[in-house]
Amino acid sequence: MQIGNLGSTITFETSDSRILNFSDFKREVSSRWAVHARIGKKPLKQFLGADTDKVTFTITLDARHGIKPRRTLTNIENSLLTGTPAYLVIGGQKVGNGKYVVTSASETWDEIFNKGELVRATITLTLEEYPV
Repeated sequence: MQIGNLGSTITFETSDSRILNFSDFKREVSSRWAVHARIGKKPLKQFLGADTDKVTFTITLDARHGIKPRRTLTNIENSLLTGTPAYLVIGGQKVGNGKYVVTSASETWDEIFNKGELVRATITLTLEEYPV
């Protein structure tokens, strides 16, 4: 069953043959403000508008769950290096109002078998909204 996707880069799903999901999902929504100093008074704030959303989450890539860790890491890295924007969809609904780009990825190679086969890796992604 499909949980969601980040464009064509990652498809989150759970089935009898494949498990690829995320944990520690965090979304940050904020606004931009200018601060104007005033003599003898508190600073005055001026609303400038919405800021871009930021999303972080962690993915465990495990070959025992039907995932190819190196291939998935390469797909994510290509998305990051090309700056390709994509919709982040969870549960059939877009997250936020725009597309997202992967701005950073931190990976840990948890298990490596004989001959350097990567069996299990953990990657934490940071996405930033790419308004359309």
